[in-house]
Amino acid sequence: MGKPVVHFEIGCRDKARAREFYSQLFGWQFQEYGPAAMMIDTQGGGINGHLTSLGHAPYNYVTVYVQVEDLQAALESVQALGGKTLVPPVDVPGQGSFAWFADPDGNTVGLWKPVMPA
Repeated sequence: MGKPVVHFEIGCRDKARAREFYSQLFGWQFQEYGPAAMMIDTQGGGINGHLTSLGHAPYNYVTVYVQVEDLQAALESVQALGGKTLVPPVDVPGQGSFAWFADPDGNTVGLWKPVMPA
């Protein structure tokens, strides 16, 4: 199975300002998703994402999420190849789990494992 890029995330300090910017620039549509995030519908054939205001550093970032079958195995490979885990696996109830790692150059990349239908 391939390892597709399935999601993106844009960090910001001000969700309302970022929403207005991307809505006007690209025509993206947004839906509130908890106090710190908004889901992004790119209105096209591309991948969707979300906008996040963490309330702490990092404030401005963009990261992509790559779908994997096993988060822990992927993080072990990251380590073996000279990268490091930044955020260990975190559950997103009813949707899946994610983790963040840094590659050897310090780039942050997300990993995503969706909940598989029963």
